[in-house]
This record gives sequence, structure tokens and C-alpha cells, in this order.
Amino acid sequence: MHLLPPYNWSLRQVADDIGAGISTVHGWRQQLEMEGLIAQKQDQTDGRSPEQIFSILLETAIMSEHELAEYCRKNGLYAEQIRLWKQNCLAANMPQHSQLAEVQKATRGEKTRIRQLEKEFHRKDKALAEIAALLVLQEKPVSPSGRRRGRLTPYPERLETVSLIETAVLSGARQHRACEVAGITVRTLQRWRCGGVEGHDRRPDAIRPEPANRLSDEERQRIVEVCTRPEYVDRPPCHIVPALADRGIYIASESSFYRVLKAEKLVRHRGRAKAHGTYTRPTSYTAAASNRLWSWDITHLPSQVKGRRFYLYMITDVFSRKVVGAEVHERESGQHASELLQRSVWREKCDSRQLVLHADNGSPMKSFTMQAKLYDLGIVTSHSRPRVSNDNPYSESLFRTLKYCPQWPRNGFHSVGDARIWVHDFVQWYNTQHRHSGIRYVTPEEKHSGKDIELLARRKKLYETARKMHPERWSQQTRNWSPVETVSLNPEKERQAA
Repeated sequence: MHLLPPYNWSLRQVADDIGAGISTVHGWRQQLEMEGLIAQKQDQTDGRSPEQIFSILLETAIMSEHELAEYCRKNGLYAEQIRLWKQNCLAANMPQHSQLAEVQKATRGEKTRIRQLEKEFHRKDKALAEIAALLVLQEKPVSPSGRRRGRLTPYPERLETVSLIETAVLSGARQHRACEVAGITVRTLQRWRCGGVEGHDRRPDAIRPEPANRLSDEERQRIVEVCTRPEYVDRPPCHIVPALADRGIYIASESSFYRVLKAEKLVRHRGRAKAHGTYTRPTSYTAAASNRLWSWDITHLPSQVKGRRFYLYMITDVFSRKVVGAEVHERESGQHASELLQRSVWREKCDSRQLVLHADNGSPMKSFTMQAKLYDLGIVTSHSRPRVSNDNPYSESLFRTLKYCPQWPRNGFHSVGDARIWVHDFVQWYNTQHRHSGIRYVTPEEKHSGKDIELLARRKKLYETARKMHPERWSQQTRNWSPVETVSLNPEKERQAA
């Protein structure tokens, strides 16, 4: 019995427990395997030593799906076999108390769930009691004369309102909710409890001194009269005040004109131009070296079947424009994105704690799996503003280059494997052959590795030599072949004085 699930005792444990020999227990196990009661153990190593399996796992850790498929075919392996070795390796390195920890974790989860259910039950019970108390309060004539801001509430009505609110609170309603139903604020209730005196409203009789700089009624009327003249009727106060000053007339400041016209309800937006609004500036990041600022996004790849499409995940280095990671899948998923990010960090051998990753606000970008991976790697996150696509220009520009290159299949891709092969070839061409205009027409690979400095220096020397040979052909300096030292994502525009 102990050989069967869920016990799964070893042969030695069973032999020691019943006092039998190991060979006898082994015979029993073989008989159970023949009867189909126990699954036979299969050799998953395919004759390879642990050192060879470990070496294979190290080699394939940074490979994409396409590269992994090529590796498996060359070495006579299956991708599922490598994944199983990886799982066994992870399981072997787990602490011995992991199973007990899993049980304790499940128990804690059940206890937490019970506490949450109890908490939810008490909350709903209190909510039902509150709703019942508020319904009773609504049926009472709390304010028969109606309420408006600033109205003096008679003393008997105050006492009645306070009494009704206290009754509702004792019945289970929260104080601020009861005050909302009664039409008063919590501060008003506190003031009434302190003991309000009965009397008339003394606010209309209060003496309020007028400001010394207040415009007189004649001046206010003159402002309205000037702004409604035929010569000024279509002009704003910011034009009227200087025009009057040129004629030697001063009535009031521009802000006073606007304030008086607003009080007379004579200021409204006119014309076909859109009214001025406010907007939030995007966060700006600057990269002065490779593997400091990455940008990533997902785009659709069409298939030859109508209604079906594939999803291209692509990560690019903003400083060098190099594609550091690309993969094609059949669906959008934060798990796929996190795996691609992990492989890209391993392939570049960079310090992820000094890295900023920019993306838009899509669901894979903000998924819990992706956020957890970013937290584990120590990567700083950056996101575009809602509904603003211009905040991620480098990824959008890369996708345009990809979809408008001559090799782009206009009829779509036959399968996800074909799409992966095409993307793999495109990335190789883009990184090693494509001369990018944003980095002085060097390849992203040259910029990423720092070889562009020597290359651009030779170009500059060549142009200076050509200018010395024919100076009449050069009206200004030679072409700028200086290396791009910094690249900014959403840079702040410098304001120039008018």
C-alpha cells in the first residue's frame, strides 16, 4: 500500500517498515507496474550524463523559440525534452522542505480565504444594516422646507435632524452616510451637537468694508461700454487695453477687463479654433550608452487565413537602435513578454539595475507577470501617457521599417514558424546591414559595440581631405560625422524667447 500514491515510499522505507528484503519489495513493485497500478519510471536523460544535460541547459537558456528549434534538430533533441530537463533541474535545487512548505502554503491560503470570507460576511452584514437604517432615515421628514447652501436651519429642526441621524447610526449606518441622506455635512452635525442658539440670520446685516482698490460702478459700466463698441466688439481685452493705451486712455488693467466681462457674462470662447487646454508632459529619459534605455512593443503580423494573425514582440535599444530581443507568438501574453525580456538581458550580459524599459499601456505591458519579472530584475519601468502613441516613437519607427521593407510578405505568413524565420532574418539584416539615419548612417550593431567612433572618424577625415582638394565646392563646413553621444526619449522642448 505504501508503494502506491499518495504515499510513494521508497523501497528502502518499505523494507525497513515491514522487515522484508529490498529485493522482495522490488519484486512487489515490478508486479504492481505490470498490473498498471504504478507508472513505470522512464529514462528522460536519453543516455546523457548530468554534465551534458547541464551544458545543454546553459546553451539553450538565452535562445529564442526559432533558435531553440534549430538547435534541437541539429543535436537530435526535442524542445519538450529540454523543457523537462529544465523543470527537473529547478526541482532538484529546491529546498528539502519545499513539499512541506507547499502544504503549509496551501493551509495558509485556506486560512486566509476563510478569514476573507468571514470578513466579507461581516462587511455585507454591516452593509445590509446600513442600507436598512438609511432607508428608514429617508422616509423621515428630515428637511421639510428643503435645503440650500447658506440657509439658516431653525433650532427645532436641528434637534430633530440630530436625533434622526443618531438613531440611524445606532441602527448600523455610518455617520457620514447618514449626514449625506439628511443633506448636511459631518462638520455641520458636530457644530449642532455643540449647541446652536436659536435666532435670526445675522449674515445679511454684517458690515463688510469694500476694498480700497475696487472699481466704481461707473468704471465697470465704462469697461462694458468700451468692449461693446463696433471697433472693439470682435477684439479680446488683451488687444483692447494696448489699443486704448496708444490713444492715451487707461481705464483698468487687462485682468480687470476680463473680470468685469465675466461678471456680466460677456466672456465666452469664440471662433473655430479649439479652446486652450492643459496636458501632462511625458517623462523624459536620456541614454548615453548601450543597454541603458530599452523600448518594446507588440505589433500584428498578418497570416494567410483571414481573421488570424500573429504577434511580434520586439525590444530595441534606444541608444544604438539595435534589436536586442524579438519573438513571434500566436497570442498576447505577459508570460511571453517576461520570458523574452529575461533572454534579452542574458544575451546582452547587461546590468539590469541600470536599465529603463519603456512601453505603452497595453495589457501585456502592465500584466502582473511582467511587473513581477521587472521587479525581480530591478528594471525601472516607464509607460506612455494614456491614448498617446507618440510617447513610444522608437518602437513605432522600427515597426514601420519592418513592414515597409521590400522583403515583407504582402500575402501574410503561412504559419508561426514561417513568421519566426522571417523575423529572425530581418533582425540579422537590420542589426548588421541596415544603416540607420538616426545614428549617422552606421549599423545598430556598430553603434551598440562602439565601433561607430572609429568609422565616423574615418568618414570625417575623408570629407576634410576632399574639401582641401576642391574648397570651391564647399560653402560651409563638411557634413557632421560626429558620433551621437546622447539619445532622449520624449525630450523636453526648450522654450525660446519671442
